[in-house]
Amino acid sequence: MKEMEKVRLKDVIDVKKMEEILQNFSDVTGLGAIIATPDGKNITKPINFTEHCLLVRDTLHGKKGCFRSDAELGMLSLQKGGVAISPCHCEIIDLAAPLLVNGKCWGYVLCGQVFLSPPTEEMVKRATDRAKNFGIAPDVYLEKFSKIKVVSQDYLIAAGNMLQVIASYLIELGLNKLMQEKLLEETKRRSEYENIIKTLELKTLQSQVKPHFLFNTLNTAARLAYLENAPRTAELVYSLASLLRYSLRNPDQLVSLKEEISCLKHYLHIQEIRYGDHIKSQIDVPTEIENILLPIMTLQPIVENAIIHGLEEKEEGGIITIRAYQKDETIFIEVRDNGVGIDKKMLEVIKGNIEEGKGHLTGLGLQNVDRRLKMYFGKESGLEITSEKGNGTLVVLKIPIIKKGVENNEIQSNDL
Repeated sequence: MKEMEKVRLKDVIDVKKMEEILQNFSDVTGLGAIIATPDGKNITKPINFTEHCLLVRDTLHGKKGCFRSDAELGMLSLQKGGVAISPCHCEIIDLAAPLLVNGKCWGYVLCGQVFLSPPTEEMVKRATDRAKNFGIAPDVYLEKFSKIKVVSQDYLIAAGNMLQVIASYLIELGLNKLMQEKLLEETKRRSEYENIIKTLELKTLQSQVKPHFLFNTLNTAARLAYLENAPRTAELVYSLASLLRYSLRNPDQLVSLKEEISCLKHYLHIQEIRYGDHIKSQIDVPTEIENILLPIMTLQPIVENAIIHGLEEKEEGGIITIRAYQKDETIFIEVRDNGVGIDKKMLEVIKGNIEEGKGHLTGLGLQNVDRRLKMYFGKESGLEITSEKGNGTLVVLKIPIIKKGVENNEIQSNDL
């Protein structure tokens, strides 16, 4: 499509999601990171930048030098068509890698802000002179300069490659989604059958990307973490790889509750490492109902919603409890948090959106979960939400007990 030629990075990338991934990347590697367009404009906010770099960028002269260094390194990586490493104007090592998708360069990733070896006496002397040019007290500048970590070049390149693969992958997903949405709009105008539209809507959740290289890179990063004696980092990377692999399965697929809980444990493991003691979780699922079926990626969006809107804003943190139980021929799954809660007016808006089936087709959000449950199991299924400002939120999923037919994977409900 000709209109796709005009698409830019900001049109296909989910900036908030990319910043979350950059934050996870920085938590794992300890490196600063940012995404920029081909002309050097920042798409994401700076993530985990060193105190030194933040101090320098807070001065007019220093900021100009940083932007110039970023642009030059980005252009170098574009010319090479791969990873490029170079010292910035402050003699700190940065890495840039181009984001190449479908033969087009969409921008580049920048990470680093490290030394490959301890700074020499000559570098310290030049740093003192540089501080004066920036208008920064030399003792303050040298204190920040001395805190910059030293890593091996192999470590920096491995981390940069991993970030490049993940960022390029998300751009390709965004392009896929954008193209499918445009095709969907055209199909909707011609279609007379609601069931065809619903089928196409579900298909927009699918990715046509083959992520083997992504998973291989994540596994390589995990092994590297073990070699560097960082087992917690390795566990986090493995959890991320498992979560991505699970999320890319067929969105039409029904999976067991046991599989959903396994995915959820990987997601919570990542979040608990990220937030530390701020967020804790408990899961209570009886083994006798672990084999009941539900749509893939049903629980993770609800738990993510609880973290972002419930616990993240609570100063002292809190706990998420996932509990499942059977009552007659129905399974109930509760996701409860003791976060900030939702005020009455906003809760009425959310409930109204759920009842009317509103919401974005991204696989995320309460509306989409409720809609998918009703599409599979009928109007009696779905979710209910209760909340009170200051007293947390409870989301309850109601799912009939079902079993897989022996032939042609037909889904049979006990209510039929």
